[in-house]
Amino acid sequence: MPHTILLVDDEPKLRDVLAVGLTDLGYRTLAAASGREALEILQREEVDLVLTDLRMPDMGGRELLLEAKRLYPALPVVLMTAYSTVKDAVQVIKEGAFDYIGKPFELDELATTIENALRLYDVVRDNRRLRDALEERHRFSNLIGTSPAFRNVIRAIGEVCESRANVLLTGESGTGKEMVARAVHYNSPRRDEPFVALNCAAIPEGLLESELFGHVKGAFTGAVSNRTGRFSQADRGTLFLDEIGDMPLPVQAKILRVLQERTFEPVGSTQSRSVDVRIIAATNKDLADAIRQGKFRDDLYYRLNVFPIHLPALRDRAEDIPLLAEHFARQVADDMGRRFSGFTPAALKAMGNYAWPGNIRELQNCVERAIIVARSDRIDTADLPQYLFERPTDEARPTKLPSNLDEELERIERNYLIEALRQADGVQVKAAEMLGISERSFWHRVKKFAINIVKQAG
Repeated sequence: MPHTILLVDDEPKLRDVLAVGLTDLGYRTLAAASGREALEILQREEVDLVLTDLRMPDMGGRELLLEAKRLYPALPVVLMTAYSTVKDAVQVIKEGAFDYIGKPFELDELATTIENALRLYDVVRDNRRLRDALEERHRFSNLIGTSPAFRNVIRAIGEVCESRANVLLTGESGTGKEMVARAVHYNSPRRDEPFVALNCAAIPEGLLESELFGHVKGAFTGAVSNRTGRFSQADRGTLFLDEIGDMPLPVQAKILRVLQERTFEPVGSTQSRSVDVRIIAATNKDLADAIRQGKFRDDLYYRLNVFPIHLPALRDRAEDIPLLAEHFARQVADDMGRRFSGFTPAALKAMGNYAWPGNIRELQNCVERAIIVARSDRIDTADLPQYLFERPTDEARPTKLPSNLDEELERIERNYLIEALRQADGVQVKAAEMLGISERSFWHRVKKFAINIVKQAG
C-alpha cells in the first residue's frame, strides 16, 4: 500500500505540479491550501508525511508543524520555503521538523528527503507496533489460569511489578518462567525500556562473562572489536537470567558485585561502567541444596531471592488445562488459518488425566500437533498423541534388586538419554528440554556415557 503524503501550499499552481510529481513517484497525495485545512484532513485521513510551505496566510507551516506534532508526535513533517536561512532551518528542526528544503528545488532532491523521512517513520511505527503487541501479549489478562495455585502467581506479580525488587522464579522446566518475567517487566515502570533475556546454561563457561558484561577489542583471542554485554543492553530495563543455578561460581561473584555496587567492567577493561538494571532470575534447581553443596553462593542467593515466586507444575493446576489448551489451540488455528470450534469432552478428559512432565511447553506442543493432524474443526482423542493414553506398568516396580545399583542406574540414565535423542532427532537442546535438564548437563552426560549422537539420532 503506497504511503500517503499531505501536501500543503497556498499557491495553486505549485501545489498542482508537486501533487502530480509525488503521484508519479508512487505516493498517494492529498492537498490542502492552508494549515487549517491540513489539520482537518489529518483528523479524517491516515497520513504518513506532511510536506508544507513555511509561509502561508492564516496558519503558516511552523504553526502547522507545532500542532501536527502535538496531535501526532511520530508524524514526519518536511517544510519548504523560498526564504531559507540557517537560523530558520535550525529552529524548525528543533521544533520537530524532519527536514527543511529551500525553493526552488529539484524533484529528485525532494524525493530523497521524503524517502528518508518515510523510512525512519516506518521503523518507528513498526517498533511501536511490536512494543504494543508485546505489551498486549503480556497483560495480566493473558496469564491463563484460575486455579488457586496460579492465582497465587498472579497475585505475586501484581505485588512486585511496581517495585525495584529483584525477583527469583522457581519451578520445573516448562512452567512459564520467562512468560512471568516478561509480565513483571511489561507491567512495571520499566516497560518502555529493554527486556533482555539470557539462558545461563546455554552459554559456554568461557564466554559467559563476556556475554554478560561485554568486552573490549583485544581482550582475548577473537575479540576483534568492542562488544556490548547484556547488562549494558538492559540498562534502565530488566535483565532476565534463566537457569541461574547453572552459572559458574566465578561469574556468580561478578553478578553479586553488580547487584551491590551497580557497576561492572567489560572483559579486558579497567574502566567501571554504571548500570541500572532490575534482575529477574529463574531456576528449576533447588538453590538451597546447591548452596549446601558449594555450587551456589549464599550471598548471591539472598540478593536474588528478595521476592520469590514459585510456578506450580501443570499437574498441580490441572483445572487450568482446558483454558490453556483452548488458548493455545486458538492461537495456532489463527496462525494456520484453520477453523477450531473446541475440544471434545473425551479429549479434555485425556489431557486432564495426563501428568505433563514437560508442563505448559509440552501442552502447547501437544495442542499444536493436534491442530495440524485434526480432520475436523473439533479436536478429539484421535487427534492427540498416543503417549497421553499410555499408563505406567508394573515394570516400574522391580521384583528383583540389582546386584550393582550404580551400574543399573547408569544403564537406565543412558537409555533415557538415547531415547530422548531419538525422539528429538539428535537435537541436544530439544532432548535436554524433554528430560527437564539444562543443555550443559545433557552434554556432560552424553560425554560421560560416550554416546555417539549422530549414530543414535540417525
